[in-house]
Amino acid sequence: MKLYKLLSLSFLLATLTSCTFTENIYINDNGTGKFSVDMDGSALMEMAGDQIGNQMGANAKKDIDSTFTFKQLFAEKKDSIAKLSPDVQKELKKLENFVVTTKMSSEKKQFLMTMATDFKNVNELQDILQTASSLQKLEGGANANPLGSGFGDNKSKLSYTYDGKKFTRKAVIDQQKLAAKAKDSAADMSKMIFASSNYIVKYHFPKKIKKVSNPNALFSDDRKSITIQYTFTDYMENPDKLNFDVEFEK
Repeated sequence: MKLYKLLSLSFLLATLTSCTFTENIYINDNGTGKFSVDMDGSALMEMAGDQIGNQMGANAKKDIDSTFTFKQLFAEKKDSIAKLSPDVQKELKKLENFVVTTKMSSEKKQFLMTMATDFKNVNELQDILQTASSLQKLEGGANANPLGSGFGDNKSKLSYTYDGKKFTRKAVIDQQKLAAKAKDSAADMSKMIFASSNYIVKYHFPKKIKKVSNPNALFSDDRKSITIQYTFTDYMENPDKLNFDVEFEK
């Protein structure tokens, strides 16, 4: 299946029902690690997998187990990218090393998608989710973001810091963009679509955690991992609610 066709199919599924989005960060002793966002839309396949297969044709009836990089996608769209401004091209380049994996089966009632990349330092992840919204600027790219149109575009600047003693996740809201979004009728549609979706963060560290500023954090047995669940509405409308600090034992 062509990459763009697969992305369009995934986008349509992602916007038809509630999904669970999970943001994962794994940090090693030396500060390197892996970042990923997982989307689980299996609830839709459970409810209407057969009907979706019928509506979308033969390809959707078959099980999909696909992996590609954005670098491959950009190679397909190189002529379109060449027409974009240098700033947008620079933004897209940040996504080159992301690997996108899709698993979909109407028989197994499964629809899973993961966007993942390695990093040398968490600082490299500055605004990485917001960068994904730049995919819409590709020619015919309205559905190019595999996690759904507008995902990551929650009108904030997101940053991560880690120095071995403390980890911080911080989103700073852009008030001007937020005001413009409030006037956008499409925002009401997005709010309705994701009203029952969840956004979960799962972070894994090389050291034991002393404390977390969010009281809802759940610890793993070894106290090296935390899980915090939010509503997707908070992620989109109140991204600063997802801010927190983690302090580690000496």
